[in-house]
Formats: sequence, C-alpha cells, structure tokens
Amino acid sequence: MITLIGLGTGNADTLSRGAEKALRELSLHQQNGTGILFLRTAIHPTVALLNEWGLAYTPLDSYYEQGSDFAAVYQAITQRVLSSVTTQTPHIGYAVPGHPLFAEEASQRILEGAKEQGITTQVITSGSFVEAVLTSIEVSLAEGCDIRDALTLREKDAIAPDGTALAGGIDVSRGLLLYQVYDKASASHAKLCLMRHYPDDWEVVVVKQAGVPHQESIKRTPLFRLDRESVDHLTSVYVPPLPPALRRHDFASLVGIMARLRAPDGCPWDREQSHQSLKRYFIEETYEVIEAIDADDPDLLCEELGDALLQSVFHAQLADEEAIFGIDDVVAQICEKLVRRHPHVFGEVDVANSEEVLKNWERIKRAEKANDDKKRRDSLLDGVPKGLPALMQAMEISKRVVKVGFEWKQFEDVLAKVEEELIELKAELNHATPNKANIASELGDLLFTMVQIARWQGVDAEEALRGMLGRFSARFRYIEKRAKEQSRLLTDMTLEEMDALWNEAKALKIG
Repeated sequence: MITLIGLGTGNADTLSRGAEKALRELSLHQQNGTGILFLRTAIHPTVALLNEWGLAYTPLDSYYEQGSDFAAVYQAITQRVLSSVTTQTPHIGYAVPGHPLFAEEASQRILEGAKEQGITTQVITSGSFVEAVLTSIEVSLAEGCDIRDALTLREKDAIAPDGTALAGGIDVSRGLLLYQVYDKASASHAKLCLMRHYPDDWEVVVVKQAGVPHQESIKRTPLFRLDRESVDHLTSVYVPPLPPALRRHDFASLVGIMARLRAPDGCPWDREQSHQSLKRYFIEETYEVIEAIDADDPDLLCEELGDALLQSVFHAQLADEEAIFGIDDVVAQICEKLVRRHPHVFGEVDVANSEEVLKNWERIKRAEKANDDKKRRDSLLDGVPKGLPALMQAMEISKRVVKVGFEWKQFEDVLAKVEEELIELKAELNHATPNKANIASELGDLLFTMVQIARWQGVDAEEALRGMLGRFSARFRYIEKRAKEQSRLLTDMTLEEMDALWNEAKALKIG
C-alpha cells in the first residue's frame, strides 16, 4: 500500500484530520520496521509540527541535490517510493506540501507506476497552495484561473519531436497562477515568457508562504521587476487577466474577427462573398507578398502576410458555415502533412542533403496520392495548377516530364532548339500576310524553350523576368526624373536622348 498525503499549505489548520491520522500511523510503521514515511522535502512549515509530535520520517531532499534536472529528480523519487514496497515494508507513505495531486509530478508518476505494478494506493488530501494564494489575494474563481508550472512556460513557441505543439499558450483573458517560481533564474524565465503576452509594467502579485500565519508575504510589482523580487520554494505568482483593450491579438483573434464579420449582423460586403468571388483577392494578396519580399521591406512583408493569411481564414470560415471543414481542420492537415513528409526530422530516416530530402518528399507524395482516389492522377501533368503564371506553369511542366526521360541529352541541344524556334518565328513574321495565330504559336514555342534554358541553368524563369522588369522600371523612372530636372517632357525627347539617359542609369547600376 502506498499512501499519498498532503501536508497542507504550512498552516496547521490546513492539515486535514485524515492526513494527521495517516502520518501518525506511517510513523509508527517506520519505527517498527514495517513501513516508511517519506517526505518529499523537510523544508516546509508543517514539518515543524511533525517534529513537535515526535513523528519518524525520511526526507528526500538529497535527490534534489543529486538530480541533473527536475525530471531526473521526480524519476528517482518515484523509483525510491515504488521499490520500497516489500513484504517486510508493506506500508509506504509519501507526503508532500499542499495537496498531493496539485503541482506534484512525482505523485502522479507514483500512482501510474503503482497501477502498473499492482500496488494499492490511496490519496489523502489537505488544503493546497491554490486555495491559500487565491484566498490571500482575494481572487474569485468565478471567471476561471489557469494554474501553470512556471518552468513549462516558453519564451518562443516550441514543437515536440513528434511535431505536436508543446504547452506554452497563455489565455490572457483569465487569471494565471504560477508555481515553481523558487529562485531568481525561474523568476527571470517566467518574466521573459510572460512579457510576450503582457505589458512590461503589468502588475503581478508575488505571494510567499501563502496562508502561513506571521510568515505570509504579498507584494504587487510590475512584471519587468519580477526577477528582482525575493522568492523561495513557497512562492507563487498571480498574473491578473488583461482587460480587452490591452490584449494582443493572436491567431484565435483573427478567426474570431472573421466569424464576427460573417455573422448575420456583421459586414454586408463580407457576408456577400463566396469562394469564387474571393479568388482574385487571394491572387492579388499573394503577388503583394512577393512584391514586399522583392522590396526587402520587413514591415511591408509583415502587413502583406497578414492580408494573405486573412484569405485562408476567410475561405475556412465559409467552409465552416457549410459544415464542410473549419480552420482547425486546415491547420491539422498541414501539420500532419509536414510531419509525414519530413521523416528525417520527425522520424528515423537519415538524409545526406537537400536533394535526398526532395526525393523523399516526392516518394511520400506519390504514396499519398496512390492511396487516395481523389488525388490519384492519370497523367504526369495532372495537378499542375492552371492558375499559375505562364512561366511558372512552363517550368513545372518541364520539371515533371524530364523525370521520365523526356529531356535533351546536353545543354547545347537546348540552345540549338532555341535557334530552331527563333528561325520558325522569323519565318512567320516574314510572310507577306502574317498570321497572328501562327505567330502566337511560334512565339509560345520560343518562350517555352527559353524556360528550358533557365531550368538547365538552375534559374527561375519567373524571377528572372520579374528581375528584368524591376531593372527596366527603375531605369525608366531615372529617365523620367532626369527629364523632369531638365524641364522637358518625354514626348519631346528623341529616342537617342532617352537611350543616352538609359545608358547613364545602367552605368550608375540603377536597378
């Protein structure tokens, strides 16, 4: 039998009668050699009461000095308690500050281990630090309160080895009660994590030895000063909820705002939209993101990424209203796909370089589509988005066909093909009566072949043309600027004069 016992907050009045009875019985078992009363720590006000009663016990404080981290300490304590249950010592007690199941990871591990080993357990409770702290600072649980281990807070969003999100999100609309704020390092860690969600000067409450007569200390301090306050192993920190005006928007806020806009009493324009009507906006926002990237403007990029994200949320909201899927399904699917297609990160696959990564990616994609009737493709070219810009579509098509050997043997053959297509285009242009349809066809052939030059040279044809347009625009703007400085209109300038200014811009490396 293993008995988990809560020692209360340190105030003798919070130690339950059941806990006192169990402590006394286990002390007797320890004295006559038929059991052991373990204390997780002897550094607790209630232990003075045990000493006053003359109880025998075995403290486990030494494990904290020997362990490399808390996980190792909890594991060592768990092993010690479980292995102590024998036919000679069938009565084992494990007493902890507060409540045995509140902020006591080792207790949970002991219960799980005992169940696996078929050991009977019982839990005897006393008042926890939660009631003591909230009572001391006069906070009601009517609006709810999150209780968190300060050490599990994260300064940045983190991902577990299996790709799932690690606990770290904070709901600032509710009160937050932190434990394990036991030294300067843990206080500093908590401060840095909290400052991601709260104003630096947000007032928090530092409570030491809550509920212990003549020892309790309550101090209100700005968040940025948290690690400058005196803390110990009986310190908790309460963070009041933020009022709506001070809350920082997050992804959930965006989803909520979009739902509000689509509500019956929301925005008339948003309510009129459909997947079809929104298509052009998605394309426009995507190009604006590209433009921000090309401009190397971080602030503009941040804004444009938000606009693009809105489009995804908008479409998900429309689907949610039709009970087809919601934004959570969208997020879940992409997360599952990323984990599935990166076995070298989230699995046991080893890769030497990015080329092997891409091969694995394609192999996994093929397997996914082979097992999904909706995604199965009859042609190698199925799935190339028809809405792609022509140069991008040409590049994607050519990348696919070369995988099955539809490819020139050497780069010189590509250049020869360019010459051939150019000759055919010139022939069409030189007809006495040029045929526009034929010219368009030959021009298309030439452009497609030019894309092959880009592919062979590892150049993105779309980006190459975009770069050229950027240079052209910058240099033409230079011509406009110089003409204005000369008080001249471009229409009054000769081609030779404009060409001279163009070469001037080129020499100045404009664009």
